[in-house]
Amino acid sequence: MTRPRQAHRRPLAHRDREVPRSEMRPDPRQDPRQDASRQDPRQDPLRAGAAGRRGEKPAPSLTSSRGLDAFTFFVANLQTGFGPFVAVYFTSQSWTQSDIGLVLTIGGLFSLFGQVPGGAFVDWVTSKRFVAALSVAIIGASAAGLALFPTFLIVALSMAAHSIASCTLTPAIAAISLGLVGHAGLGERLGRNARFSSIGNALAAAGMGACGYYLSSEAVFYVTAALAIPTLAALWFVRASEIDMVRPQAPAGGTAPGGWASLKLLLTNRALLCFAACITLFFVANAAMLPLVGSVLTVRASHTATILIAACIMAPQVVMALIAPAVGRAAQAYGRRPLLIIGFAALPIRGLLFAYTDAPELLVAVQVFDGISAAVLGVMVPLIVADCTRGTGRFNMALGAVGTAMGLGAAASTTLSGYMADHFGSHAAFIGLAGVALVALVLVVAIMPETRRAPALPDAGD
Repeated sequence: MTRPRQAHRRPLAHRDREVPRSEMRPDPRQDPRQDASRQDPRQDPLRAGAAGRRGEKPAPSLTSSRGLDAFTFFVANLQTGFGPFVAVYFTSQSWTQSDIGLVLTIGGLFSLFGQVPGGAFVDWVTSKRFVAALSVAIIGASAAGLALFPTFLIVALSMAAHSIASCTLTPAIAAISLGLVGHAGLGERLGRNARFSSIGNALAAAGMGACGYYLSSEAVFYVTAALAIPTLAALWFVRASEIDMVRPQAPAGGTAPGGWASLKLLLTNRALLCFAACITLFFVANAAMLPLVGSVLTVRASHTATILIAACIMAPQVVMALIAPAVGRAAQAYGRRPLLIIGFAALPIRGLLFAYTDAPELLVAVQVFDGISAAVLGVMVPLIVADCTRGTGRFNMALGAVGTAMGLGAAASTTLSGYMADHFGSHAAFIGLAGVALVALVLVVAIMPETRRAPALPDAGD
């Protein structure tokens, strides 16, 4: 009787161990993900490994980069509708100046005191895209409420909702930017954000001004509400899988700070406190300059004042769009402090030129210095805050605190300039604001340290 042959066969597991390893590798031609990894550096192990050895985060995909470009552009469009057009719209609805001032004050107070809680909320929420999308939806709904129901209660609620949403939208964009590129690429990314934001502001101001002129004042807010749709569509292209969560980091041999411990790191951070003091003084000098220029232009050239004021608004946006990416790259290459000094130095020069310039057309040319300051601070504020809060997990809350300091400085600026202009004239007011700007510049040179870390330091986990 013949024995069964299977008794002499090797076990299947043993046969599998004898298969050459080269035959067990998948054929790249049969794996469509292999081609995608060549275009997405995050999925390319060779490029990702090289980036990790250099202490850098792998570059985001082109889809996410372009999506964030478009998102910042449309957010600027969305926010422009809540600028000077609000007062024009309320006036066309036969509102009294006291009612207009009251609703604007409500919005301003929520905007001022909601920045720190808004930033802390963005730090707490895992999905930054969700916060950004929710904020955009609330702003769009607020614009629709202003257009559809121009009653005092609805308008007050809409202005409050818009301010609260703005307090979470701005840090959410900064958090998405940091999560996409890491600290090593944040300067250049913030420069791109500033460029597309300035382009969006300029185009939206022109487009909405045309809507208000040729259609009606409420058409501005219908357009603003409709802009929420392309804004959300642009955000959809930013891939959530490429946004790293910024978490507290543990020091060597210790535990990661959390709760009050991480908050204490902010309150005792010398560089962050120095920066907040400098930026507050900067906005004390800066915020009132353009309104003061508007008053001067109205007196000197009343028939062309509107056109000249529009040019004063557009000129800095053009300069900012041109140089903001270069500012971001320079900050990565040469450090934050030299760029910050340049941005602060442009303000006292601008104030002195305003004081001693008589020709209305030259006043517009002086606004080029405002574009320099705006480009520098548009990049430096979130970048320096990211440097100072690295490893604490409190980036957005600190950004909100600096934003609150900026708002307080701007509020003091209008009161200070108004007092000086009424009692001593516009010439003295410009000189006084330039003096405050000079003090801010001296403070930056004297106490502000360099916050950029050495490029070779690891960037993982941030």
